[in-house]
Amino acid sequence: MILESALLDVLPGREDEFLAAFAEARPLIAVQHGFLSLRLRRCLDEGRDSRFLLQVEWETLADHTEGFRRSPEYQRWRALLHHFYAPFPEVEHYGEPLLLA
Repeated sequence: MILESALLDVLPGREDEFLAAFAEARPLIAVQHGFLSLRLRRCLDEGRDSRFLLQVEWETLADHTEGFRRSPEYQRWRALLHHFYAPFPEVEHYGEPLLLA
């Protein structure tokens, strides 16, 4: 299992629009081969209510980078969501946990 992580800085004032678009986009990723789960969290720190943390669990890195990103569903995902970000998010991938508490 790998974890995709991205900090999403949404244009201020467009958070509700973004959340509605994300609700529409979520099924596009959920049907992908290797998709395991998705979490979207909103930042609670003062002055950061336009920041969200997206975490997606995939079976393999290729399921995300080659499967989803090359799929027709990804083109729709981009159209629904990418215009909300400023700056565009950096996406990172992480391996299995090294330490569990």
